[in-house]
Amino acid sequence: KWRGNSVDVVGKKLRDIIPYLMREILDVEVEVEFKRRKYKGKESTVKRRFGVVCAFNPESGEYHAYLTNIRVEILSAADIALLYRARWEIELVFKELKSNYRMDQIPSANPNIVKCLIWVAILTLMCSRRILQLIRNANPENANRYTHLRWAKVFTQQADRLLTEVVECMGLKLDMLTIYDIYLSQGCDPNVKRERLMERWVT
Repeated sequence: KWRGNSVDVVGKKLRDIIPYLMREILDVEVEVEFKRRKYKGKESTVKRRFGVVCAFNPESGEYHAYLTNIRVEILSAADIALLYRARWEIELVFKELKSNYRMDQIPSANPNIVKCLIWVAILTLMCSRRILQLIRNANPENANRYTHLRWAKVFTQQADRLLTEVVECMGLKLDMLTIYDIYLSQGCDPNVKRERLMERWVT
C-alpha cells in the first residue's frame, strides 16, 4: 500500500515503477519475505513489513531507494531520505564518539549510568564541534582541511589544558587548596554505607 498521492505499485517490482515516477518522494510499505538460517536442520520463512522511500536526486537525475524500519509516525519520508543521504556523516560521528569520546565500551549495565555517559559524550562532541567552527573561521582558506576525526584527536589531547583555561576565565585558580576541595567533594561515594573489609588495614 502507499501513502500520499497514489501510485499504483501493488504487485509490481520497484525497478519497474521507478522510471514512471513523477514525484520527488515515493513512500510505500512493503512486505519482505526471507528465509532464516537453518536451525537443527530446519529452515523457516519469515515475512516482515518495512518502509521503502524513493527520493529523486536532481544532481544525478535518478531515484535513490532506501529500505527502512523507521515508522512514518516518527520521521517523514523526506526526513528519512535526508538521513540516508547523510549516512556517511552519521557513521563518521559514531566513529568519532567511539574512538575519541570513550563510547566504544561502556563500563556499566546500569541504565542511568549508561545514559549519563552517552550524554557526556554528546556534550563533549558539541563543545568540540563548536570550537572547531571557531578554528575554521579563523583560517577560512584551509577550513575544509580541518576534518572531524583529526580534530577530535587534537581536541581530546588538549582538553585538560582547555579546561584549566576555562576555570581561570571564571575567576578560579587550580591551586592546591582548590584541588583538595575537588578531591574532598568528588571522591566521596554517597552510596557506600558500611566499612569495607580491608579498609582498616589500608588506612
